[in-house]
Amino acid sequence: MDNSSAHKQTPQAACLVKAGLEAYLSIPQDPTYEASINSYFSNTAKLRPACILSPKTVEHVSTAIRALVSAKEKFAVRSGGHAPLEKSNNIHGGVTIDLSSLNSIRYDADSELITFGPGVRWNQVYRELAKHSRFVAGGREGETGVGGFLLGGGNTWFTARQGFGCDNVVSYRVVLANGVIITVTRDMHADLFRALKGGSNNFGVVVSFTMRTMPGNEIWGGVTMTPKQHISHAIRAVTDFTTNVPNYPDSSLIVGINYAPQVKDIVVIGALVETRGAKDSPAFAEWSKLPKMMDTTAAAKSMIDMGLETALPSNMFTTWFTLTLKNDVRILSKAAEVHNTLVDELKSYVPEGDFVTQCLFQPLPTIFGRRSIATGGNVLGLEGAGSDGIIFQLNAMMKTSEQSRFAYEKVKASVEVIKDFAGTIEGALQDWVYLNYADGSQDPIGSYGASNVRFLKTVAEMYDPDGVFQTLCPGGFKLQSGRKYD
Repeated sequence: MDNSSAHKQTPQAACLVKAGLEAYLSIPQDPTYEASINSYFSNTAKLRPACILSPKTVEHVSTAIRALVSAKEKFAVRSGGHAPLEKSNNIHGGVTIDLSSLNSIRYDADSELITFGPGVRWNQVYRELAKHSRFVAGGREGETGVGGFLLGGGNTWFTARQGFGCDNVVSYRVVLANGVIITVTRDMHADLFRALKGGSNNFGVVVSFTMRTMPGNEIWGGVTMTPKQHISHAIRAVTDFTTNVPNYPDSSLIVGINYAPQVKDIVVIGALVETRGAKDSPAFAEWSKLPKMMDTTAAAKSMIDMGLETALPSNMFTTWFTLTLKNDVRILSKAAEVHNTLVDELKSYVPEGDFVTQCLFQPLPTIFGRRSIATGGNVLGLEGAGSDGIIFQLNAMMKTSEQSRFAYEKVKASVEVIKDFAGTIEGALQDWVYLNYADGSQDPIGSYGASNVRFLKTVAEMYDPDGVFQTLCPGGFKLQSGRKYD
């Protein structure tokens, strides 16, 4: 049987063949199918759809959505394929729409805006902007895709100065559930414009983003590694740093208490960036006192080079959970202690120690929410935060699915221990859950606050009255169960 006949005999593909999209389809017998699956960052996301559609134009996406909705076929939408959350960007037995070919990038010097498709990665955006001596508030890892990052909020090296990544989007093009293509800005479809700033994949398929840029050539920054004996000092440094972010809004620090297989031990990792390129920022004074096993901060560098230094290992099975904690040494110290226990448990199951863990602390000062208000607002719900927080992420990256199943339960249990401890300290566990770091069992959208949830549901009812993106596109974090396709 030739592939054309096989396409026609794949039930989930029949509506797309009928719609004239057969040339852009691949099924498991096709080399292009395996290439698409293998290009996902995490093995956790490498599900087996019945077929993959690789549209070449926005009109192809529109035609596909009309066809899939008419046939009531379930589908997933993939941008960069970096999120390790199972089913968020892929679907078993359904149709995956792979937007990788919508990868145009265009910078407009007059408006100082950059427009790009959902198929690009941040390193491609940075490479184009480097030609014009410009920056954009995008992903910190270069291989991260643009779509899920921006629709989930997007924490960047520039958040204290510019707001979240989503706050810097000035225009979207969106394919709605009925196939209609619309442009969304603050002045056109203003309700949807705000909803897309953190509301994820609940409203349509975003087929292009336009963002404001800022002048810049190089940043100062890099990665440091410190022995685990200095964990307490590192925790004090990151809590002090978080308190002082308003004084140094161009400086960023991410701290990881990580198990590193290359040294078979736990180490302290710091990722430091000063976006103006200034060396020796006072913001890093306490961090500079830590002894270093490795330090790449000696020279200025490009955003692309910094993204390479912070890249995570690919082709592993990933588990991650997140919490927002009070900026308090006690709760961070407990998290580091729980991580130590987690590593011991994983070592007992994987004696060779061939895995990676991260216990990450990222500042979430109240200034982040204020910056979002200044740019027009989003739906993340941080503008009312009464105290500084820490975005905590606990993750494990394993080599096999069997190891990952074991790790998942251990990571989940570890997070519960931290939550229980937080209950003993007033205000230690904050409500907000960062969508881009959340496990599927968590409810990040619910953490945005009741008024934002009501707003998002109202917008979804308006632009997707039949609940297509709640039920036919089931992956990711949903608002509600749609009526028509339950």
